[in-house]
Amino acid sequence: MKKMLGEERRLQLLTQLKKSKTPITGTDLAKFANVSRQVIVNDMTLLKARNEPIIATSQGYLYMHPDQLSQTVERTIACFHSSEDAKDELLTIVDRGGTVKNVIVEHPIYGDITASIMVSNRYDVDKFVQRVQDTKASYLSELTGGTHLHVISAPSTEILDVIENALRSKGYLVNEQ
Repeated sequence: MKKMLGEERRLQLLTQLKKSKTPITGTDLAKFANVSRQVIVNDMTLLKARNEPIIATSQGYLYMHPDQLSQTVERTIACFHSSEDAKDELLTIVDRGGTVKNVIVEHPIYGDITASIMVSNRYDVDKFVQRVQDTKASYLSELTGGTHLHVISAPSTEILDVIENALRSKGYLVNEQ
């Protein structure tokens, strides 16, 4: 297969992302374009710099269609728990109709560190937790002793209230400590 070059490749990658309803891994995009994964990372950076609504999630790259963005509300919630409770926290959110967009921790040297998570159902949570285990990675919240923020999106503020109350009842909110 012939290697795709520059702008043509970025347009083809953008088309693939726009067609997909689920994230596409950098590895899969690299195979599609017959280039290295690092080339894909650079292409995604260039596309984002052009204000294409592409986000890098733990499952791959995702194109956020404008209609997806307008149908949800967001809330930032301050959480605190051990690494052992991470899966339960995520399930508490997605089981009530929320999407965990990211995690944010405040690092003493680097300031805010934000990582995209984009989990919205049990399958996504299981895959995310499995990747953490398989790679022997640490949750970002381990850098701050368990304190972290999540940006959560949902179809309504009522659902966000239900999620926040469920997290509160489990003792996962910072102000509940």
